[in-house]
Amino acid sequence: MDALFRKSDRLLANTSTEIVREIANTIHWNAQLISIIGAKGVGKSTLIKQYIKQNYEPGDRRVLYCSADTVDFSTRTLVELAEEFTVRGGELLAIDEIHKYKSGNTDWSREIKEIYELYPDLKLIVSGSSLLKLKEGDADLSRRAVKYTLAGLSFREALRFYHGLEFEKWTLDDILKHPYDLWQTVSTKCKPNALFKEYLKKGYYPFLLEGEGEYHTKIEQVVNYIIETELPQICKVDVANVRKLQALVAMICSEIPFALNANRIAAALEIGRDTVVEYLKYLGDAKVLNLLYSEKKKIGKLSKPDKVYLENPNIMYALAPTKVEIGTLRETFAVGSLTESHNVEYGKAQGDFLVDSKYTFEIGGRSKDFSQIAGIKDSYIFADDWDMPDGAKLPLWMLGFLY
Repeated sequence: MDALFRKSDRLLANTSTEIVREIANTIHWNAQLISIIGAKGVGKSTLIKQYIKQNYEPGDRRVLYCSADTVDFSTRTLVELAEEFTVRGGELLAIDEIHKYKSGNTDWSREIKEIYELYPDLKLIVSGSSLLKLKEGDADLSRRAVKYTLAGLSFREALRFYHGLEFEKWTLDDILKHPYDLWQTVSTKCKPNALFKEYLKKGYYPFLLEGEGEYHTKIEQVVNYIIETELPQICKVDVANVRKLQALVAMICSEIPFALNANRIAAALEIGRDTVVEYLKYLGDAKVLNLLYSEKKKIGKLSKPDKVYLENPNIMYALAPTKVEIGTLRETFAVGSLTESHNVEYGKAQGDFLVDSKYTFEIGGRSKDFSQIAGIKDSYIFADDWDMPDGAKLPLWMLGFLY
């Protein structure tokens, strides 16, 4: 236990609290069990360590931060750790990378459930992959845990992280009703179009703060880690098919915009059509891809998506820098920003996207006109390189203020 405390002290001492994600202010930190999930690289570990560092003095033994993927758990179970920690007066136990925990045939969720029931005064924070399932058979944590999902940096957050510019969040309704107010607020402090172009290339992941040189290499490593490690471990994907998953992502990157033909992909990868659909959904859950359907009712285990995007524009530049098509880049950003808090369907017949079954959005450049959505109620154009709002034609970067 003393070794765990020393390691925790070192990790906390090396954590900067200069910039903290705003979600920290919305988390109910006093809950008995908190889960924080998200894709690798978006800052889950940092968020937890920052909270501890801001609320406990250095060396305080009432709190312990540890990671389930270390050798420390090769000789002890989670339950044993919790017991020893509470005997010593522990109050808050934070276990990072919980999905990597293994102890014989015991599932991590069952041990967390046991800790939850045995030690009601112990506060638990667990974090893990966006693939993490809180409801697995008998160990149903979905009713016990207060769950939070952490995304990468929005354009608004990136302006704060990388340029020191503070702006409030805007709801979609407020953006559509009062776009000039948002434009005026932002344009008086910076040139949003120029900074937006930077963000599309670099800025979604907080590790840009560590330096620009290896930024896209780190993104590639994140994607490979998800495919090679998380999908086999969490989704039970056959390790023999890992290369086929990598080939599937490569196919999507090489055919931008991607025209989904599940049967053609199945033939090329020599796997079944249903397996292709299943793998696409895994990659969507893992936040490598965003999958769009033309109707909500079509979303099902064997239903193929109508359109496939990479999860954010930065991945496009990391995996296929020579194939970045501006139209797909714009749509990728729009989908990624909207899906964090809104239901987005593929427009198919009219407009690019139908949002919340109400708004029709067309995404384009400054020359985009209303011919494709003429006469459609609640329809808008979001345009790149567009200087300021003009009626229902709005700058694309405004969607980066939704969270």
